[in-house]
This record gives sequence, structure tokens and C-alpha cells, in this order.
Amino acid sequence: MSWRDPTTWLCLFVMSEWAIRLVLLVLVPFRRTPAAAKGWLLLIFFEPWIGLLFYVLIGRAHLPRWQRAQLARLPQAMSAVIARLASHPAKFHPELGPTLSEAVTLAENLGQSPILDGNAVELLVDYDGTIARLVADIDAAKQHVHLLFYIFADDGATAPVIAALGRAAARGVRCRVLADAIGSRGPLRTLRPKFAALGVEVHGMLPVNLLPWRKARLDLRNHRKIAVIDGQVGYTGSQNLVAAEYKEGVTYEDLMVRVTGPVVLELQYIFAADWFLETSEVLDSTAEFPHPDRAGNVPAQALPSGPAYPTQNNQRLIVALIHGARQRVVLTTPYFIPDEPLLQAMQTAVLRGVSVHLLVSELGDHPVVSRAQESYYEELLEAGVQVHLYQKNFLHAKHLSVDDRVAVIGSSNLDIRSFVLNAEVMLVIYDSQVTAGLIAEQERCFAGARLLTVAAWTQRSFGRKVMQNLARLLSPLL
Repeated sequence: MSWRDPTTWLCLFVMSEWAIRLVLLVLVPFRRTPAAAKGWLLLIFFEPWIGLLFYVLIGRAHLPRWQRAQLARLPQAMSAVIARLASHPAKFHPELGPTLSEAVTLAENLGQSPILDGNAVELLVDYDGTIARLVADIDAAKQHVHLLFYIFADDGATAPVIAALGRAAARGVRCRVLADAIGSRGPLRTLRPKFAALGVEVHGMLPVNLLPWRKARLDLRNHRKIAVIDGQVGYTGSQNLVAAEYKEGVTYEDLMVRVTGPVVLELQYIFAADWFLETSEVLDSTAEFPHPDRAGNVPAQALPSGPAYPTQNNQRLIVALIHGARQRVVLTTPYFIPDEPLLQAMQTAVLRGVSVHLLVSELGDHPVVSRAQESYYEELLEAGVQVHLYQKNFLHAKHLSVDDRVAVIGSSNLDIRSFVLNAEVMLVIYDSQVTAGLIAEQERCFAGARLLTVAAWTQRSFGRKVMQNLARLLSPLL
């Protein structure tokens, strides 16, 4: 054997590829769903070295060691706040009947966040109006303003928010901003000096760093959208702080909720936990966690999810709620790439006589994701799920209504990325009046959507079917 002989190198290359295939055939399926394992093994068997590279980089949804160390310190650091929430006088257990009550108990146990009564909830569907409302609340702040957003842009739409933060800081209000280091990677370059000049603290969440002691993964993102003012007013939902037309040819429609009352403390806790993970500063004083006045009669809870939790909190709650539904379920999402439990829950609900609706945009903003999403439509339609394709704009809203009793609104998409990789937050609202308002918004979207039929969908071209099926093979990796 000569090292100068090209045949020798070819043999070594072929042997290395088979070694990668055989080793990863054993490693990949470990503690992974069959669908995800198939997606990874398909890539590895076709392109072993490329598959190995991606697997090393993003193959396991494990937080880096330094983040796990911070998480281990979190319960002790925030023990005073955790104790206050656990014994809060507004704790409430709504009676929703035997089927949905199981989902209520599940929600309480998943995030260790109690259901708190005494809240007022307002649905916000006007994109620019939501930003204007947030600016007004920032201008009224007396103690602090906390903003946590996946995308915080530096553009015309956010200029009023930035100016309001500057005015608040000048009044002595403590302003803290968290923006995802990848989602806001461009804007942070200009926002950091701008905020520093204004006296606003800003940190990029989960910065990607190759240093061994600060290593972070590219694909584990903080996708939450939270605003808290004085511990009294909170916002969450799907809207980022960016112009609605920030992508060429796409106009985004979103839905946010503005809440007042005790549940704001749970949104505050999620912000404080993320702030601690990035800065090690503990926010647990009565200034950050005041005793909020009763603002209404709505029971609600904030449910966080992400790699920091041992279970997929958002996925498990959504699946449980669908199984508990008795009349009607509407799921609204911009990205629908379900795992097997979610798909089966929707199909089973139809067989139980539940009217199941999926509301998605006909227009997509990620071509591969859109093709993978479309690959699920046929089996949904054949199972009796009604698929509505919204046509006016790109519907980026993320919410769920169950019967006329429960509304879930937040940042989580119905895809594997939101279930496994992203840090998300969902506000679970146990109130028929708020749910009726959400249903009215869903009906408005139905009016602007095309109801898909099996006959029409099966007429799509052969080439489109091929592209959809190929994209579906990658769906566990998207």
C-alpha cells in the first residue's frame, strides 16, 4: 500500500464513510423519536461526512455546559420568587369538566407555574397599534421596563420604542432589553451603542461562541416575545419588534395579548430567569415582583418551554388539550411540521366527532419549510381536518382555541423546532369570554382564507408532490 497511490486514499475514504454510517446508526436513535432518527440517518447514509458535521454541531438538543451550570443555579437564585408564586393568594384551579381538567393539571405540573386568577386580557391584532400601545405603556413606566424579543430591529417601526426607552431611562426607569443573538444579529450591532448612549441595558441571548468555556449552539434559540412594565403590565404573543414588511414581498400579521393582574408576575419570572442566564444578575425584589392589584376575572398562566426543561412543555400541553376537546379545536400557526403525537391527536379528535381546523398561510416565507408543511395536508384532509389557507398576508400568529373554554396564545409554532430546540412561552387562558374573542379573530381569518379540499389538493403537479415529499424527509431537522 502506497500513500501516493490515489486508490489507497479512495479506499480509506470509503471505509471512513461506512465507519460513520455504522457508528451513527447506533448513536442517532438513542433517546430520539423514530421520525427524527430517520431524518438524521437518511442524511448520514447519503452524505456521511456532511451528516457527521451537522450531527456534531446540532445533533443533540443539549444546552452547553456553561448554560446548564447557570440553570442549576437558577432555582436557588430565584427561590424567593418561586416561593411567592407557589403560595400566591390568587392561585386558582378552574373547573373545565373531566376531560380538560386533566390538561389543566398537566399545564400546572409542566412549567411549575400556578394558574392565577384576577387578570384582564386584551387581544391585539393591529400590528402598528400593538407597537403604539407598548410605547404608551413604556411612557407610563415608573420602575422598570423589560423587553425580551427574538427579533428586535433597528428600523422605522421600532424607532418609537427605542425613543420611549430613552425617555424612560432619562426619568430614572431601569430599562433592560434581551434580544436573541441570531434573530437580532444585524440590529444588535447598531442597537448596542444606541442603547448605551440612552442608558438602556441590552444583551444578546445565546450568543454563538466557539470558545470551549463559552461554547453555544447556533440552532438553540430564544424565540420568546415578552414585555413587562413595572411588574403590572405584560405582553406576549407572536409579534417581534420589527416592521411588518421587513422581508421583501411579505407582510406579517400577528396577534399579541396585553395582560394586567397577577399573571404578569409569571411573565416577569420568565424574563428574570433569562436575564439571570445571560448576566447572572438576580431580579427578585418587590420592585420587580410587586403585589399586583386584581385587574379582572380571567384565570391564566404563563407556560415556558425549551431545552432547559426535561419535557416538551408546549407540545405536551397542546396534544393534551386536543385530546380533551369535545366540540371544536382551531390551531393557528405559520409553520406546521407536526410530530407523530400531534398529528395523531388531530386525527383522533376528528374521529371522536370534534371539528378540527388548521389555519395556516398560503404564502410561505421559508421555501423548504413550506414544502414540508404542505406534505401533511393530504393526510389531514383525508382524516377530516379542515385546512384553511390564509391568503391576505403572511399569518405569523400562533394560537389555539379549544371548545369555548381555553385559549392558548404565544410564540410557539407547531413544529419540531419550537417543540424541541427553541425557548418559547405560551399564555394559557381559561376564560370563555377571552376564548370567544380569539374565536372571532379566527373566524375573521377564515373569511380571508381558502378552504382546501381533497379533490383540489390531489390535483397539484407531480413535481410539486416530489418536492413536498423530499422536504418532508428533512422535516425532523428543520
